Amino acid sequence: MQKPASVRYPARYRTASWAILSGLVWLISIQGIRAQSSVEHLLKGVVRAKDGDVLPGSSVVFKGQTRGTSTDGNGAFSLDVKAADVLVVSAIGYQSTEVTVGNQSSIIVTLNESASQLNEVVIVGYGTQDRKDLVGAVSQVNADEIKNRPVASFDQQLQGRAAGVQVAANTGVPGDGIFFRIRGTTSINASNDPLYVVDGVFVNNQSLQKITTQGQANNPLADINPADIESISILKDAEATAIYGARAANGVVLITTKRGAYNSKPKVSLNLSGGQAWAPKLWDLVTGPEHATIINEAWINDGKSAATRPFRPKSEGGRGLPEEQPIYDRLGDIFRTGALQNYDLSVAGGNANTRYYIGGGYTSQQATLRTNDFNRASFKLNLDQDITDRIKIGTSNILSQSKRTNARVGDGPQGGILQAALHTPTYLPKFNDDGTYAKWAGFDNLDVLINNTDMHSISTRYIGNIYGEYEIIKGLKLRSSWSLDYNNYDEYEYWNTLTNRGSASKGLATSSISTNTIWINEQTLNYRRAFGSQHTFSALLGNTLQGNVSTQTFAQGTNFPSDAFRQIASASVTTASSNRYAYNLTSFFGRVDYSFARKYFLEASLRADASSKFAEGKRWGYFPSVGVAWQLKQENFLKDVGFLSDLKLRASVGYTGNQNGIDNYAARGLWGGGFNYQDSPGTFPVQLANPNLKWETTRQANIGLNIGLLNNRIGLELNAYHKYTYDLLLQVPLAQSSGFASIYQNNGAVSNRGLEFAVNSLNINRGGLQWNTSFNIATNINRIEQLSIPVDASYSAERMQQGQPFHAFYVYKQLYVDPQTGNAVYEDVNKDGQITANDRQFYGSALPTLFGGLNNTLSYKGFDLSVFFNFQTGNKVYNSNRFFQESGGTRDERRAINKNQLNRWQKPGDITDVPRVTTIGTNYNLSPISRFVEDGSFLRLNSLVIGYTIPKAILNRIGIASARVYYSGSNLWLLSRYQGPDPEVNVTANPTTQGYDLGTPPQPRTAQFGLNITL
Repeated sequence: MQKPASVRYPARYRTASWAILSGLVWLISIQGIRAQSSVEHLLKGVVRAKDGDVLPGSSVVFKGQTRGTSTDGNGAFSLDVKAADVLVVSAIGYQSTEVTVGNQSSIIVTLNESASQLNEVVIVGYGTQDRKDLVGAVSQVNADEIKNRPVASFDQQLQGRAAGVQVAANTGVPGDGIFFRIRGTTSINASNDPLYVVDGVFVNNQSLQKITTQGQANNPLADINPADIESISILKDAEATAIYGARAANGVVLITTKRGAYNSKPKVSLNLSGGQAWAPKLWDLVTGPEHATIINEAWINDGKSAATRPFRPKSEGGRGLPEEQPIYDRLGDIFRTGALQNYDLSVAGGNANTRYYIGGGYTSQQATLRTNDFNRASFKLNLDQDITDRIKIGTSNILSQSKRTNARVGDGPQGGILQAALHTPTYLPKFNDDGTYAKWAGFDNLDVLINNTDMHSISTRYIGNIYGEYEIIKGLKLRSSWSLDYNNYDEYEYWNTLTNRGSASKGLATSSISTNTIWINEQTLNYRRAFGSQHTFSALLGNTLQGNVSTQTFAQGTNFPSDAFRQIASASVTTASSNRYAYNLTSFFGRVDYSFARKYFLEASLRADASSKFAEGKRWGYFPSVGVAWQLKQENFLKDVGFLSDLKLRASVGYTGNQNGIDNYAARGLWGGGFNYQDSPGTFPVQLANPNLKWETTRQANIGLNIGLLNNRIGLELNAYHKYTYDLLLQVPLAQSSGFASIYQNNGAVSNRGLEFAVNSLNINRGGLQWNTSFNIATNINRIEQLSIPVDASYSAERMQQGQPFHAFYVYKQLYVDPQTGNAVYEDVNKDGQITANDRQFYGSALPTLFGGLNNTLSYKGFDLSVFFNFQTGNKVYNSNRFFQESGGTRDERRAINKNQLNRWQKPGDITDVPRVTTIGTNYNLSPISRFVEDGSFLRLNSLVIGYTIPKAILNRIGIASARVYYSGSNLWLLSRYQGPDPEVNVTANPTTQGYDLGTPPQPRTAQFGLNITL
């Protein structure tokens, strides 16, 4: 396939950009020089927590004024001060303190923890802000609050932690894909995932996996060790996200990793934990005699002779009844108690000019489903160096390698390891009479799969950047950085001749090596200045150049000499292919903000992005935003209201774009090679051009309210938003006569409306006892506003159609089971007297109407307890396992049957929703039907942590600064009416399908003990 030309960056844009930068420098320099004329000396400092950890993003302002600065990623700051100045220092989750400067040239400020979050410093796009000054809707999560949950990736740890953020695991296999949505689903064919930024590096979260595990996909974010993360900010509204423009339609997740501290001796931290994971209560299947009764009953109900029923005693000439056979617990064979291990070691510190953080970690997690394992080794290096008082350089680096052993789960009998266990009746033997492996109903023998599955992958990942920063004048900083996200994904599988796939081809081997490289060059010019004691102004101007290159080499071999030869080179028949794709993105952006008396706030931003994915004339997208805030508590009519500590009203509106998830050459007409004829090479058109294809755009409006009560012991936040996404990037089907299956077009619109509520409170703080509570709840109403044609999901139980929400189930609605006949009665929508495809209707959505989390933490004299619940309600799950296992005899009698089939109609007068068993008619021959659409609501004890910090008096004797032992449990309790093990499942990583349960391993329950030591 030919590679189209990449985006070129016209000279006029480069010239204009630097002209603006130079002009801004010149104008601000005049004022800056005047401002410095009265400076007495430079003060350098570090802000730390009581335990010695540095506090990046802390606020340092002059008392009674709005001017000041924020600490960098290492908790350091510098200010021009006078001896009489008093500084007010505050940070996220800590009590503010005042410091008198005097003649000090360097200081270390220690802050105590606080329950109130109203004095936090929040990480935002390209900077930090005091939460009190915040205009946008931003949720910040402290990594220490979520680090003990034993999941492979930090995004899953965020489940239930932030209002308006829905997180769900597709499977119970560690390292598998995650469903992550910020304020709803906005797109059909483009990506719905947020932008992830790690220390300023835009990272890839799209799986590179090519070898199928039956619809599931591994999660690239599992390559990042959660132990290296300091804090996570989730940007939700347009005012907060628009500075990222084309990348930010689905929100932004900013990850800040740990750094060292100036003037700090080396701090060594060691974290060890180990434990177990086990499966919850699994599926209820009928016994052998029950199985025989149901199959025989269906046989007779079909009008067939009882003398020829499938299950008859040997005395009647049959093969014998199930009760005469041994019982084989296949589910017990496939599920196990998995071992969990985690080791993290770090060293952090610094001198007057250098700060460093070095960390290493190893994680090993066995899935409860056999042959699935996840292992990750990681190395972290952050380094910052002050060259002079005005010049700084630094680097952030993550190097990791994640190894997985995989298995096929989800849809399809070929090699499906869970299907072979779940769908094979317990009475059927594992071996044939001649000693060979028995296979039933098209499934592989389970023992063969357990002992011979050979699927594994290795992900090698580097995420890093290097930056230089120059303070031109006081308050004006120029920063330039180069960033790289490189991922090499090497995967391999071999199916030997004992398996169905391998026996058909005398051994089948597949190898795939995929790489993805994202490089970014970014320049920013940042200025902040206070004018007197009432006015504060800041401005940001920047430029980004980004390139993406993806490659894939794929090889397959069949017909091996024997199963002892597994490399493709040993196969007699081989095939191979390779591909390379690339796209470029260039951006210019700016932001200004102004505050008066820390009472009135105004922010505005604009970003322009150009992408090579679009045609000439359509590449540029422009994404503005504006936001205002009013600190009502500062008004005279509220200052004397004692119980009211804070009251701020916010509003914003803006635009963001989306081009992620579509093909790199979506707008181009493409030709492909390989269409050969009689050994001569040939080409063929493979894609139609659309020169009018343009950006998918989201407009979002937000109104928010922040309230602090009782000296900020209670903090509340309320947000209401409306998102409207238009010009959807959609693959529209074409008539077969065109010679093409589809074409990318801008077609459709989607809306999301929602409310978010969060509260944080300090309930008790006396006598050494402290009790904190945090609670969040959100609702989102999703609706497809415009769509020219309905779009079926990857599984036909769901359909996207105008006027309906995403992930809506489109089924035949079963009204009841006739008590006299036992036949299912379905709604005849079009009233034509027949049940046909025209009678399908929408029946709920997999999207919840309410979701959130509740966390309580208590501490007393060294003991600490954290109890966290998450919940969701109003969502549906299509239980396709029941469709196959509650089939009334229509399936092979060698297919397992669900216990719910025992509730079938058997005689006139029976009241039930399970119809008479038969293979005739529509009782069980219609699909999909509403009977298998179940309530997916749940309340889960997500995390329970109990810890004890050993007294320092004991530790000092052995040279240890601090030590804590703890127990951590996850998913220990689940309240749900769903008839499967867990309603939080999805058969596929395909974004068009959600809440579809078929052969999906449930979320495990875990328990582990750990030790944290600091030297």
